[in-house]
Formats: sequence, C-alpha cells, structure tokens
Amino acid sequence: MTVQNYGFLIDNRRCIGCHACTTACKAENAVPVGVNRTWVKYTEKGVFPDTRRYFQVTRCNHCANPPCVHICPTAAMFRRADGIVEFDNAYCIGCKACLQACPYDAIYIDPDTHTAAKCHYCAHRTDIGLEPACVVVCPVHAIIAGDLSDADSEIARAVNTQPVRVRKPEQGTKPKLFYIDAEESSIVPGLARQDGGFLWGTRPEGDDWRGPLTVGEGRMAGALVNTAGAPRETYNAPHRVPWHWPVPTYLVTKALGTGFFMITAAFLLGMEPPPPSALTVVPLLLSLLFTAITTGLLVLDLDQPKRFYYMLIRPQWKSWLTRGAFALIGFSALAALVLLTHLMAFEETVQLFAWLGMPFAVLAAVYTAFLFAQAEGRDLWQSPLLAAHLFVQAVMAGAAGFLILKPFIPNMGDGYGLLLGISVAANLLLTLGGEFAVPHASQVASTAANMITHGRYKNWYWFSVLGGLAAPLALVLLAGSQPLAGLLAGVLALAGLFAYEWAFVMAPQQVPNS
Repeated sequence: MTVQNYGFLIDNRRCIGCHACTTACKAENAVPVGVNRTWVKYTEKGVFPDTRRYFQVTRCNHCANPPCVHICPTAAMFRRADGIVEFDNAYCIGCKACLQACPYDAIYIDPDTHTAAKCHYCAHRTDIGLEPACVVVCPVHAIIAGDLSDADSEIARAVNTQPVRVRKPEQGTKPKLFYIDAEESSIVPGLARQDGGFLWGTRPEGDDWRGPLTVGEGRMAGALVNTAGAPRETYNAPHRVPWHWPVPTYLVTKALGTGFFMITAAFLLGMEPPPPSALTVVPLLLSLLFTAITTGLLVLDLDQPKRFYYMLIRPQWKSWLTRGAFALIGFSALAALVLLTHLMAFEETVQLFAWLGMPFAVLAAVYTAFLFAQAEGRDLWQSPLLAAHLFVQAVMAGAAGFLILKPFIPNMGDGYGLLLGISVAANLLLTLGGEFAVPHASQVASTAANMITHGRYKNWYWFSVLGGLAAPLALVLLAGSQPLAGLLAGVLALAGLFAYEWAFVMAPQQVPNS
C-alpha cells in the first residue's frame, strides 16, 4: 500500500482574494485575532490605469524536509507518516526556534496558549476523510488538497501536468505547497515594495505586535500610488520578531562564562597548579555565575518558562537547542568540580577535571553557531565562520573579564592584555574580513547584512567595531600593562560585544519571509 503524502495546490488563475480560506481556518481551528494559519497576500503592479492586483494564499508548506521539526527541542513539532507537519502544544516550551527555522513565516506563537501553532492541514478532518476547511469553503476551487502519491488524485494530476512553483526551493525544505501561475513579486519576499500603505489600514509600529490591522486615514486603495510601476505589497499578515534582548545578552554572558573557565583551566593545567587564591577562585566563581545567568536568560526567553525541563525529560536530539542545553549542564558540572577540587587542593583531580572541562567549555561557547545554522529562516546566521567567531569572542570576553579584575586582584600578571589584543585582532578580522566582507549566499542574507552595516543597526555595528574592537586594541598596544587602561579596554570590549550581538541577532529577524 502506498504511503499517503498530503500537499496543497493553489491555482492563482482562479483565486479572487476573498479571504474565505482565512476566515474558515480561523473558525475551524479557533485561531485568535492577530495571528493567522492561512492568509492572502496582495501585490499590485503597473501604472494607472494599466494595473493589476495579484493574490497569493500563504500558509505552512508541509515540507518533506521541515527545518521546524529538526530544531524543535521537545519534538512538539513533528512530521506525520502521511506528510502532514503537525504540532503538539502540550509539549511546546515556547522557545520560538521553529519560528526562526521556518523560511516561510508560517508559524506563530498563540497569544492565548503561548505555544507554537500553524496550519496542520486540518488533521482532525483529514483523519476522518474530510478535506481541510479552506478547501471546502473556497468559492472558486482555487485550493486543491490531496495525496500527492496517488497518481489519480486531482492534486497529483495538476502538479504533474501544470507548470507549478514553490516558495524558496533553494532552502532545500522540499515544500509541498504548489502554485499555478505564481506572481514573482508575490512568491519571492522582498521584491514588492513594503512602504506601509495597505488597502484598509496601516501596520502599527513595533517589532512585537500581535493585534489586528488598525484603520488609518488616507490609506484606502490608491492612496499610495506607485507611479514607477514597480510591484507594491498592499496586504499581508504581520509577523512578530521571535527573539529579543535575552538572546544577544545570553551570547555575551555565555562568552564570559566559558571564557573565564578556559583561561583559568589553562592556568591550572600548568606543570605545577597554583594553590587556591583569588587569581583562580574568583574567575571560576564568575564562570559559574555567568553560566547560571545564561541558563536563566534562556528560560526567561521561553513563552512557557515553566516547561523548560521538557528539554531534559523528552529531548529531541537533532535539535541544537537540546544539545546546547546538555552542553551547558555538562560544562557547569565540570566547572563546579574544578572549583571544588581546587579548593580542596586535589592537584591531580583538578587537572583531570580541567582537561575534561575544556572541550565542554568550547562546545558551550560555539554550539549557538549550529543552532543558528538550523534557523534556516535567517540566512545571515548560516555563516560557516560563526563557530570560529563565537570561540574567539569567548576568549576575548574571558580576557576582558580578567583585565577588569586586575586592579582588584594583586599579582595577576601581565599576559591578559596580550591575550585580549590577540583575540580582539582575530575578532576584528572575522568581523570585517569575514562575516561582512565576503559576498553572501542569498539576497535575504545581503539585505540583513546591509541593515547591520548601513541601515537601522549601523550605530550598534560601528560602535562594536570602533568602540568595542579598535579602541581596546589601541589601549592594550599603547598603554601596555597599565591596570586602568586594561580595565577600560575590557569594559569597551564587552560593551562592543553586546552591541555586535544585538545587531547580529535582531537584523535578520527584520527581513520578511512572506
């Protein structure tokens, strides 16, 4: 027996943009106001009177290779045997990683349940032989649903005989939402102007907005005529920015936690480990403190923080969110053992745990690069240099932390300024010569990079480069081992690191995927 493989086909030759599918979906699945599982995007082209409006029904693509499933840390998002990408909100922790992984803006956080949700092919209807609600309600039969593996089904015949397109095939997700007569400016995000003028209202300001469209004066159809004739988006569903200040902050605290440990562990792995003193005990305590803060920030960013332990009791091991959580736990345990055995003067045991802790510290420092790589909806985060960049940032943060401590801890030595200088120089090379100097793989990544270097985040970025990298490098080169100069260099380096992470995390989320 052939395994079923459900998909959708949208015939744009028939669609009249009536939004019946949107309202039917809301009614059938009790979708709250302000979020959508299915919506209709409008774009317009031409110069009056030779103009045309195009409609595109937009929703989950029920991908054969769904990135939302791979990144979900608790398997709350999963792919059924029949090809439907389904979700179980009972196990969702509200991490919003699936929103970052989806290249189609198809997933949202339900404002009532605070869990992820999306089109699930009306699985409760499909399981009893009924079609999805949007298919039944469409007055012109523009939406076709069915089994793609059944050669005699209407959808299979149409897909096999008509010229069809899918959204973002380059992502490798193998989407199963097909379009006949797709309009280029609709199917490719960013090709149509997004100047804020909608048919019936305007999108309110703010990154984390969930309410319905509000009526605005002078925003009726034709109020914003594009005389150049270029495509213009005139109706779409707004989407929230999933990750906010806890994520860039956690990247800095994680760099401090792992950086403090790596430098102290290297010190303890000398031929003769030093006896316990402020020089070794304080950095180890700070390593544990900043790692605990990192964990707290990760929990704080969850929309269901009380469920954070679901990652531990039902881990989905393909997710780097799960792997990262266990890396942080393993690192924290080994760092605590290093501190404990060091205080007890068990020199051989200290060195054993320091050796074991080093790879865990490196993994804890860099795992976010692999998590970001799973966030396939944010192309700029797919950089192959990101793991190396995060490692260098951890060393830089650790050296900066030691320089800040130096005026308060006697006999610290003079090597930390050199270490900061080397790590800052490497960071500067990776930032200017790597992340933003090389051509980017997609227009989406280029748009985000331009937003960082020349757009709304340029002040954050250039402060990170000039104030957080160039200035500390100049201070350690010119002032040498002067404690106050080192302290200032350390503070600037950490401030610049936060500024960079803020721009790097926030900018890609501003680029539309639908």
